[in-house]
Amino acid sequence: MESLTRLLSGSTMTQPSAGAALSEVLAQLEEHQPTLPDAVTAHYLAEAGLDTDDPRLVRLIAIAAQKFVSDVAHDALQLYKMRQASLPSKNKAKDKKYVLTLEDLTQALADHGIQVKKPAYFV
Repeated sequence: MESLTRLLSGSTMTQPSAGAALSEVLAQLEEHQPTLPDAVTAHYLAEAGLDTDDPRLVRLIAIAAQKFVSDVAHDALQLYKMRQASLPSKNKAKDKKYVLTLEDLTQALADHGIQVKKPAYFV
């Protein structure tokens, strides 16, 4: 996965042609199994209007979705840690459990350009 990430980011572009790097990425896409199953990704792509028979494209989109979810979760965790650090230090040594709250998730998604509104029954 690391080599695939490095290839997609362009940090290991040592080959003289971009075509060689692209063929290497495509070969790695065939071997790599993303967290999201191909069937789930293909289903949501079909609902969005993209019907493709190329499994490499489905896997590439699954990897992009996995990266997005990972970034949002990481940002929410950082927001939680910052909020916990600002609280009084009572029982901090014992409390090592992390809780994903709607407040942290909403802020993390807002940082990525997605606005989330609480339903009326939560207000």
